[in-house]
Amino acid sequence: MKRILIIVLMAIATSVAAKPTYKITLNVENSVDTMLLMGYYYASHTYVCDTAYRSGKGKFVFEGEKELLPGLYFITNNGNRYIEFVIYKEKPFFTLNTKQSGWSKNMRVKGSPQNQVMFDYQRANNALYDEMTAAQKRLDSAAFEQFRSNQYRRLDSLKMSLVVEHPEAMISKMIYATKEIDVPTQHPDGSPMSERERYDWYMVHFFDNIPVDDDFIIRTPKEIFHQRVMNYVEDYMKGMTPEMIIPLLDSLIDRAEPAPEVYKWLVHTMTERFLQSPVMVYDEVYVHLAQRYYASGKAFWASPSVIDEQAERAAKWERLLVGRVAPELILFDTLHVAHSLHHMRGRYTLLLFWSPTCGHCREVIPEIYTIFNRVAETLDMSAFAILTEPDESTVVKWKKFLKDQNIDNPRWVNLNGAEANVDWREVYDVTTTPQVYLIDNKDHKFIAKKLNGSLMEQLCNQLK
Repeated sequence: MKRILIIVLMAIATSVAAKPTYKITLNVENSVDTMLLMGYYYASHTYVCDTAYRSGKGKFVFEGEKELLPGLYFITNNGNRYIEFVIYKEKPFFTLNTKQSGWSKNMRVKGSPQNQVMFDYQRANNALYDEMTAAQKRLDSAAFEQFRSNQYRRLDSLKMSLVVEHPEAMISKMIYATKEIDVPTQHPDGSPMSERERYDWYMVHFFDNIPVDDDFIIRTPKEIFHQRVMNYVEDYMKGMTPEMIIPLLDSLIDRAEPAPEVYKWLVHTMTERFLQSPVMVYDEVYVHLAQRYYASGKAFWASPSVIDEQAERAAKWERLLVGRVAPELILFDTLHVAHSLHHMRGRYTLLLFWSPTCGHCREVIPEIYTIFNRVAETLDMSAFAILTEPDESTVVKWKKFLKDQNIDNPRWVNLNGAEANVDWREVYDVTTTPQVYLIDNKDHKFIAKKLNGSLMEQLCNQLK
């Protein structure tokens, strides 16, 4: 009896645990498909999350225990059939009924007001486009252009009517998110705004129409949110200083904090974007983001190891920002003579970390040396070039490379990284090579970093 009771309790527990969190039924009259896929949008990609097989004459049931987060989803036969639907502010238990001859056109919704609004809008929108297609066949070009203009006005009116009549519908919020903001030409007091003031206003209000504080927005087609964010950062922020970028990013990310999925994506994406940026001064943006969101504990999704990694790297990078004092280094050259970074001759010192076993180094170092060799006397510049792989076999390759490339300017000091006053890998965060800095010897502060041949050329022209 006791064993039977345990089995019964286990069965009840299993039954309770297996209760689905969603059930979406699609009935397709005269369906020819045996299997359909369900997926969702996320940032710039789409992902499949479930599969359903046909039962009866055309019934497909998508059912599972994993929560469906708010957003735009789709069902497809992985061919030429495709419908979209929303999961938003209602339980994901509903039925979609349609016909094989036209999934969207014949769609009827049961149990989901959000999707009823969306499919009603899609039918009206498609009808206007169908009218346009038919008109193109019967009208001459001039008449059709007039018809098309009128039709586009009707399409815009349809969108705005949807937004006004159903402001809480997800489809309305998606459409409104695509609306460009209207930039004022005057201040509140009536005085005209300059082009710069209008640009600043635009940057501050760029996301006014986009509900970044609502999690559904990250699960929409990339044109609605992802691409707008990328355009904002890659195009509209181009040329901005860190002092300008940081408050704009903080404002965007802080607005998203009520939406954990959007917040997580923004923090991760922006941190990685500025971590990988080739622009030397943008290290400051990375340091700020890592410290504000990871080191502070706000990155709730990140593991302790990831948080520690970001915090440690940000602390190192903060010491290496343009304008900071370069940490002192003392190393030995090929004749075992000690050299101090803070006591190099001249006005400027080029600090390089490289190895002949690094393919990129083998391209960049000769380019930089050629430029250095040309300007060293004019700019009163020295070079402090450190071999980052000082094992016995690499040292042989190092000396051969120096000889083959004729790197023999007395102002260019070649140093073996085997012995030093500090762990230079740790202090300078040397995880990749080459790394190239320029230091002002007056105060030993970094004035440039992440240099390659072309950047070095530009910088030297500015210093002349």
